[in-house]
Amino acid sequence: MRGLVRRGLQLSPEFRRGLGVTLALAALAASGRAATPFLTQRVTDLGLLAPDGVDVGVVVRYAAGGAVVLIVAAVFAWRVRRRLVGAAEAGLATLRIRAFGKVHELSVLTQNEEQRGRYVSRVTGDVETIRDLMQWTGAAMVISAMESGVVFLVMLLYSWKLSLLVLLAFIPMVMSLLWIQPRVRAAFEIVRSRMADLLGRTSEQLVGISTIRAYGVQQRMRQQLNSEIDEILVAERRASALASFNFSSTVLGQSLATGIALIGGTHLALSGEITVGTVVAFAFLVYMFSGPLMWIIEMLAEMQRALVGWRRVVALVDQEVTVADPGEQGTPIPHGRGELSIRGVRLTYPGGPEVLRGVDLDVPAGRRLALVGQTGSGKTSLARLMSRFFDPTEGSVHVGGVDLRDVPAGSLRRSVAVVPQEGFLFDGSVLSNLAYALPDASADDLERRALAAFESLGLDGWLQTLPAALDTQVGPRGELLSAGERQLVSITRAYLRDPDLLILDEATSAVDPATEVRISRALESLMQGRTAVVIAHRLSTAERADLVGVMEEGELVELGRHQDLVAAGGIYAGLHAAWVAQTRD
Repeated sequence: MRGLVRRGLQLSPEFRRGLGVTLALAALAASGRAATPFLTQRVTDLGLLAPDGVDVGVVVRYAAGGAVVLIVAAVFAWRVRRRLVGAAEAGLATLRIRAFGKVHELSVLTQNEEQRGRYVSRVTGDVETIRDLMQWTGAAMVISAMESGVVFLVMLLYSWKLSLLVLLAFIPMVMSLLWIQPRVRAAFEIVRSRMADLLGRTSEQLVGISTIRAYGVQQRMRQQLNSEIDEILVAERRASALASFNFSSTVLGQSLATGIALIGGTHLALSGEITVGTVVAFAFLVYMFSGPLMWIIEMLAEMQRALVGWRRVVALVDQEVTVADPGEQGTPIPHGRGELSIRGVRLTYPGGPEVLRGVDLDVPAGRRLALVGQTGSGKTSLARLMSRFFDPTEGSVHVGGVDLRDVPAGSLRRSVAVVPQEGFLFDGSVLSNLAYALPDASADDLERRALAAFESLGLDGWLQTLPAALDTQVGPRGELLSAGERQLVSITRAYLRDPDLLILDEATSAVDPATEVRISRALESLMQGRTAVVIAHRLSTAERADLVGVMEEGELVELGRHQDLVAAGGIYAGLHAAWVAQTRD
């Protein structure tokens, strides 16, 4: 736990900023409250039990002084809470920024190893548990610990003998804490992990709601969620049961300590070592000492929950970035240089087989390469390496003569654009989705360039058919538009980026014939004068390419012009003949 706290404070230094002043204020607040037993003792011995009878003046003076002290202590306690809350909010903001930033830094390959909902759980739910620790649980524990410490010092001043007896009474509580805390922490680890699983499952079902309804499996999906919720309930009950054991041991310690203090104090009073007022004050001190301890023990369960969340967030922030951005130390891709060179590329997915085996490939600038092959042959994996969604296990990929591992992220995204098979749009307007290609453009400049792009691609007529043209809302994931319309927006977005290298996952494979013609024309305009790599699901695309590469079981087995490969009578010739026969049928 010590290492976790140290690393957490390194990531969010705001948590400890001004901590010395806060602790000093907490000590003053605790001292003010600890003065109450002293005032009680003075009122008892000098006022209520005065030799000449009750001295009302002494009682009034000490009562008035006590009221002032308690008010001042309350002000100090308020300032402590304000400072802790302010530091907590600043630290949490920094932690959220780091966590969200790390999610964007992780490679696609790394992100695919875990459900998206688990990442959402870490940067939202887990951070919220830290908020509770830093703002409320932590503040209460700091104040309570300071109060118990100051009160114990006062107890020592009254009677060191009774103070040691009180400490002995809390030995059972300490022993139980040493035994139970690791188990409480493990129980809450299970709770947070299952909560993350539930969030991931819920997110998945929301995204796939159309498929769930289409197959009529709503009841089965509900049963899955209900089962996971029941597992969380069992885990929460176990964690709560363990945590409640702490509180029970603390109650026992408080009862033993109070009884020992009264018995021992009475004995000392009868022997004349202390006064009756001292016995009363000491009993009050025992209550003030054990009360905050009970609060701390009760809060330990919440602290364990928060520490589990903190550990998960820190683990995310410290997760290794497999696709590192060289930043300013890198070498930008020269503008207008889109030649592609792949040397000895091998790729193995974590825990999986080798999917690319020693691929070598050269595509001159301005030329078009079509990648063909059976499903699972490695086409998409190779294309993702070209866009550096992840890095090869061995070998290198060069664009414009520069190894992609040496290219700053900004230069890479300006020079390389990807149009996937199914275009993804963010909730908003057509124009707001185009803004991702030109993040620094003003609103007027973006609109002007967007209209020019639609016109250059021959899509201005289609744009006018939309209800509000550029301001048309596309809905979550662009679902208010058809698949073909989403592709048209994606193509226009890539055109606005003005890249040197285009990577296209056949964008016409899931649309109607009329839309396919429109998309094909737009793609022809988009690829004009640029280096392009097309994953060709239809061999009509390969026929129009300058080069055709045939992938089989992770290897580039054939490379050449369409006519030459057909004439060679190899794998491509067989694929093409089968496609032609199917098309004629």
